[in-house]
Amino acid sequence: MNGPEISVEFAPGLALFVASGRRGGARPVVTDGVSSLGHVVESTGVPLTEVGTLRVNGGEVPTSYVPRAGDVVEVRPVERPQRVPGAPLRFLLDVHLGTLARRLRLLGVDTAYESTDIGDPALAALSAAERRVMLSRDRGLLHRRELWSGAYVYSTRPEDQLRDILDRFRPELRPWTRCTACNGLLRSATKEEVADQLHGGTHRSYDVFAQCRDCGRAYWKGAHHEQLEAIVERALEEFAG
Repeated sequence: MNGPEISVEFAPGLALFVASGRRGGARPVVTDGVSSLGHVVESTGVPLTEVGTLRVNGGEVPTSYVPRAGDVVEVRPVERPQRVPGAPLRFLLDVHLGTLARRLRLLGVDTAYESTDIGDPALAALSAAERRVMLSRDRGLLHRRELWSGAYVYSTRPEDQLRDILDRFRPELRPWTRCTACNGLLRSATKEEVADQLHGGTHRSYDVFAQCRDCGRAYWKGAHHEQLEAIVERALEEFAG
C-alpha cells in the first residue's frame, strides 16, 4: 500500500494476530486510499471474526468505511456473549479440535466436526451451507470470505477452549442428549436393543442405556462417567442459563 497513513490501535486481546511483532499502543498503517477499513484491518493479520466494532476519530463506522489520512482507528473485540443472528446456534470444528467437539456434544451443543482434513475451501463452504459458526485455530481459514460465521479458538488446552467458547457464545446446554461420536440425538434404549455392543462385565453390571438415533452407538455410565460428569457439572455451574 502507498497512500494515506492512519493510526490503528488494537484491543489487547487482538494483539496476538498483528502481523508485525508490535504489541500494544497505536501503530501507523499506510493504506491505498481505496480499500475498506475491514480490508485494512485484515491485512494486519486480524480476522474480522474477532472484531466487534471499529471506531474512527471517536465514532463507530462499518467495515466498508474507507479510511482517510490522519484517521485514528480503534479496533475492539467482539462483545460477550456474542449473538449470532438468523439461525439456531450451531458449530463446525476443524480436524484439530476433536476433543473440544466431543465436549460440546457432551453438553448437548449441536457440533459438526471434520475428523479428516478436507481443506479450508470445503470447510468454509460447509459453514455457509449449514449456517454453522466455524471454530478453528487456523487464522487463514477465518479470513475466508465465504464463511457464514467464525471464531478463533485461543487456547491449545481443551479445558480452556471449552470455557472460552461457552463464555463467548453462551449456547443452550442440554447434557447427555447428543452422541459424542457423530452429533446425533440420543434416546433411551433397553439392554436387549444394544446387546450386540455389550461385552462380559458390561452386560452383567449395567441396566440403563441410551442409543444414538443416527449411528446406533450405545451409551451407559461406565468407567469414565465420573470424569464426564465433572465436565458437565462445571459447565452447568458457570454457564447454564
